Amino acid sequence: MEKILEQVSHIQMLDQLVITFLLVIPIILIARTVVSGTKYSPILIIVIFGLLMGYSLVAGNVATPGVKELPVVILMSKVTITALIASFFVGGQEIKKILTHQEIAVDDTVSLCQDEILLGTKNTQLIFIIRAFFILLGIEGINRLISGVVSGDPLHQFYPIIAYLGLAGAVILIDPRAKIKDKRQYLRKGVLEIIIIIMILFLSSLIANSVKPIIALPQIFFAMMISAGIGAVFSDWKFGPTLRSLLFAGIPVVLAANFIVGGSLMVEAFKITGMKAVMAYGLFGQLFWMFGGLTLLIWIAKANHVRNLGPGMAGALSHSGLTGACTAGDLGDEAASRAPIMINIPFFGHIFVFSILAASASRGSLYVGWVVPLVVVGIGLTYLSLRTLKSASGDKTKEVKGLMQFSFGFQIVAVFGSFLMLALSGMSINDSAMATSSAISHFGLFAAIQGGMFSQEAASLIPLIFAMPFLIHPFVFGLFGKAVENNGKMPAKVILSLFIIGSIGVAYSLFLS
Repeated sequence: MEKILEQVSHIQMLDQLVITFLLVIPIILIARTVVSGTKYSPILIIVIFGLLMGYSLVAGNVATPGVKELPVVILMSKVTITALIASFFVGGQEIKKILTHQEIAVDDTVSLCQDEILLGTKNTQLIFIIRAFFILLGIEGINRLISGVVSGDPLHQFYPIIAYLGLAGAVILIDPRAKIKDKRQYLRKGVLEIIIIIMILFLSSLIANSVKPIIALPQIFFAMMISAGIGAVFSDWKFGPTLRSLLFAGIPVVLAANFIVGGSLMVEAFKITGMKAVMAYGLFGQLFWMFGGLTLLIWIAKANHVRNLGPGMAGALSHSGLTGACTAGDLGDEAASRAPIMINIPFFGHIFVFSILAASASRGSLYVGWVVPLVVVGIGLTYLSLRTLKSASGDKTKEVKGLMQFSFGFQIVAVFGSFLMLALSGMSINDSAMATSSAISHFGLFAAIQGGMFSQEAASLIPLIFAMPFLIHPFVFGLFGKAVENNGKMPAKVILSLFIIGSIGVAYSLFLS
């Protein structure tokens, strides 16, 4: 009887893989259909449908809050670092090219199929989306096997089959209608990229655990350093299918899974004491920091073009949604090439961010005396960046330099400014971490919280808390979409008005806490 039950559980495991695929992939495809024919990013629709899907699973008694009945969905929601490694690698390449004035060779190894197979999705894009799902699944399966399975993990028996199916799908899913110069070389590149990503995950985890007694830096910090370094060394590497898929669809797949988990917690989270203040700050903080940064870039730096605004805010906030929109090419080619640079730059300052936050988490309260000087430094760097951008006058080299300064300086202000305001309002360090990550959609802080840097309660709630400010994204992506349609220009007065609304909302949320 026990053997029969075990065989049934193995069959159910395959069902879990199919169910996860059918839950996650259609959300992305529906999102692309909804925005088809416009300049808007599908990330917004992924948020809405992801939250609705999670809520529906609980409301329909298919799952309980947290979707513990769907462990593969939970697994897919925790592969944030893998999805970001591709962006970090490209960022390293772009930084090297800027510093050495290296000429960018045209990548003509692949000509993508332009035939639309679904409304809003071309044939090769569909392959990228499905392939990204299998890449993330397979790499995480291998990563869990190498790093060791945590006790109580419901998938502990199944990581070999997860790794096998994921990597098999990742290798064979190449668009037959795309024109590839050398198919064997292209395939080898894809396999090599997978191996390197697995090595980066292993090394970053090993280093993070080794230095933990000295400084509790999260794995994502070391993953960024290693992958950006490899990108700088191999700055002329032409992407294989793995990097192409992750850059196009890696972040949307992770976000879709996260929002399913977050949506399932929607009702329960409001019952927890103190969550209203956290959610209010996350919601209004998104208006305050996003449109506050845009106000500075537009009104003071006179850099009102989407090639500056998209990558600048993606880097300055380590903003997950805007990062996904930029790297997928939704905001244009210039924004797509600049975004990886801006995303990488602030991570060099994360040695201060995560060391201070780790010490504060251990202490149970924020080290205000350490934070205040950093906020002052961040304000100084932001001021310098605005002067650089204002003097650029269309010079793209100066624009990139100014955006790098802005990404670094404004991120320090946004992260530590948030923690400082919330600490002074009386909010706990764990709730402050969730509120800050949510308010600026900070992928690095999100990954650190998800990894248990603050508390297990924060780790379980962060998918929902992180998702709620995405309801502001009709304004964010709506305005970016309008800017793309309007030769890159954003409506300055609307941006200023939203910033003022955000300021009032942040004041209200601080009063609530």
